[in-house]
Amino acid sequence: MISRRRFVGAAAGALLVLRPGRGRAQEGTFLRAEEAPRQLFADVSEVNERSIPLTSALQGRIVALMGRPPSLWEPAYRIFTAKHGEAVLGFMVVVEEIGKHRPITFAVAVNPDATVRDVAVLSYREAYGGDIKERRFLKQYAGKTSAALLLPYRDIQNIAGATLSVQATGRAVKKAIAVLRATGELS
Repeated sequence: MISRRRFVGAAAGALLVLRPGRGRAQEGTFLRAEEAPRQLFADVSEVNERSIPLTSALQGRIVALMGRPPSLWEPAYRIFTAKHGEAVLGFMVVVEEIGKHRPITFAVAVNPDATVRDVAVLSYREAYGGDIKERRFLKQYAGKTSAALLLPYRDIQNIAGATLSVQATGRAVKKAIAVLRATGELS
């Protein structure tokens, strides 16, 4: 005869082992690039988009500005200019960086003074680490520059189980600023 206590303990253990993992729930597309400027720039009245193809000259400028090559090269960079009337509020660049195994697509909004305004995760393709898309994590990049380390446990609060995704976010921010500088949008 099995005791009630053992039965409940075994049932709870089986539930933990056999329940579907939450890994798949972290993957997905959360925002389209066309929608991102209106979310990252609250008072935007006009958004202009242009696509800059990647050339070897642009690639060289980006590497020189970053001090190392990024983990991924996009075939072209989508740059959005956000305006309020005639005033330029800033720029948003869509970039990708490798998480643990697969690319993460980011929208990085940058002020005209080359400080980060905001960051959004457009698409996340990893089984773990999807917490990087949360506002409480992404808001810590606001005001940072390309001179900041943007490393977990240094100037960025890490997320347990998402260290590689946190590192990818920092690389994406640095890459976006380098792209804007290399294309002449920022000085």
